[in-house]
Amino acid sequence: MKTSTSSAAQTADSKSLSNIRFITITALFIALTYVFTAFINIRLPITANGGLIHLGNVPLFICAIIFGKKSGAIAGGVGMGLFDLLSGWTAWAPFTLIIVGLMGYAVGAITEKHHGFGWNTLAIAVACVIKVVGYYIAEGIIYGNWIAPVTSIPGNLVQIGVAAVIVLLIVGQLQKIVNKML
Repeated sequence: MKTSTSSAAQTADSKSLSNIRFITITALFIALTYVFTAFINIRLPITANGGLIHLGNVPLFICAIIFGKKSGAIAGGVGMGLFDLLSGWTAWAPFTLIIVGLMGYAVGAITEKHHGFGWNTLAIAVACVIKVVGYYIAEGIIYGNWIAPVTSIPGNLVQIGVAAVIVLLIVGQLQKIVNKML
C-alpha cells in the first residue's frame, strides 16, 4: 500500500513541478515580449495611422518554438496586449491578444510536432500570414476604412522578417541549452 501512496504523491509532485515550470516560463516570456515590444521599437511615420516595428516577436517565437503552443500563445497575446494597454494603443489590445495569441499558438503547434530549421521557418511564415491578415482586419474595423490598412502591410512584413532572421539564427542553440537544463 505504501508504494501506491508514494507513487501517487510522486505523480502529484511531478504535476505540481510541471505547473510551476509552465507558469514561470510563461510569465518570463510575457515580460520579455512586453519589454522587447515597448523598448526595442521604431515608430513609423509613413503609414496612414502610424505604426510600430518592434522586436517583441523575437521572444514570442523563441517561447513558442522551445516551450510550445500554450506558452507561446499566452506569452505573445498577453505580452503584446499589455504593451497596447500601457502605451496608448488601447483600442488595439483585444485584437492584439487574439492575433498575437494565434501567432504564438500556430508557431508552437507546428514546431511541437516537427523540428528543425525548415519547420521553424514555416511556422514563422504562418505567423506572418496571421499577423498581416489579422491586423489588416483589425485596422479596417478600428478605422472603418478597408484601403488604408494596406499601408501597414510592409511594416508588418519587416517586423516579422527581422524577428525571423534573429530567431532562426539563435533558436537551435537555445533549444540545446534548454534541453540540457530540463
